Amino acid sequence: MRLTRHSRWQGVKRYAAVTLPVLFLAACATQEPTTSGTQNAASTGKPILAPKPAAPAVTPQQAELKSLVALQDRLYDVAAPLLVNNAVLCRNNARNLLGFTAKTKFSYTAEFIDAATSLGLTDQLQVTGVLTGSGAAKVGLQRGDLLVAIQDKPVPTGADAERQTALMLGPLVNGRSNIKVTIARNGSNQTLNVPLTRACAFGIELGNTDNVISYADGRRVLISAGMMKFVRSDDELAYVIAKEMAHNTLTHPARQRLTATLSGVIDNLVRLRPDNAPLSGAAGVKPYPQQLDAAADKLALYMVARAGYKVDDASAFWQRLATQYPATVLNGYTAIHPATTYRIAAIEQAVSDIQAKQASGSTVLP
Repeated sequence: MRLTRHSRWQGVKRYAAVTLPVLFLAACATQEPTTSGTQNAASTGKPILAPKPAAPAVTPQQAELKSLVALQDRLYDVAAPLLVNNAVLCRNNARNLLGFTAKTKFSYTAEFIDAATSLGLTDQLQVTGVLTGSGAAKVGLQRGDLLVAIQDKPVPTGADAERQTALMLGPLVNGRSNIKVTIARNGSNQTLNVPLTRACAFGIELGNTDNVISYADGRRVLISAGMMKFVRSDDELAYVIAKEMAHNTLTHPARQRLTATLSGVIDNLVRLRPDNAPLSGAAGVKPYPQQLDAAADKLALYMVARAGYKVDDASAFWQRLATQYPATVLNGYTAIHPATTYRIAAIEQAVSDIQAKQASGSTVLP
């Protein structure tokens, strides 16, 4: 559950909820060497130890879920500073956030409930991610904490816990500076007054495809698993996330009349097993005009710099991406953002301006 004022709960039962980090309990076991030949208790003077039991086999569902959530964890970790440090740039998209996510085993489709259970989730909402720099992080909320009460009202449990808790939280974020949260940790309860955090309220989604692509639909940002494997650093991943945040902030999906199309693409790709047929072409997504793309690049670089990431290598990254995945790859990034040469000039100018402001100690704002 993404604990924001406006959360999207539709499809929780239909889709595997890979958009939120999950706490994993991992263990490994080694086995004592077996005896051979005539070596035995009598010859060694030591008792023969029974082999340790082998670790339980990892099911395909567990492996698949763990792999996807590992990508999601990294995506959220990189996105956190972008969201928390750019409320001033997100215009009408800034909201008060609690700054943590929570899930139950029922957050997944029936196929993955057993896998989620084996990895530590139950029918009680458990904190599965804390937004770096948020009020929740500052008061010490941790992964694995169980949600017991909010403003002294018991937190729902069971299959509908996420939706019911979202309805409980919705009215609380207006007119408050903090929210009282009771959690269970190590068998005992404790109460935290969680300050609300003003941040960009964009959903950050993982797309389950190896296509090297990213999308924005006005309220969400989707980065594909393929894109996450393509980037070489957190700085590069921050460029990609911020570029889609900038498109949303500048209302480009609406201006392109692509909101419904992009929402449909994202809804498909957040599924654990998306329909790959539309991805054989452009999925109905029109390329962005070069002026809109350059404007998003400029705003994105300011977001990246304000979040503490480097902007020095931005133009080199986009050139590398366009070279390896040119516009002829219809389901690739450059097909939607084809004006690479035009954009590079705008990127280099923005980088120069940002570095000058950083050097002079000026506020980094466009």
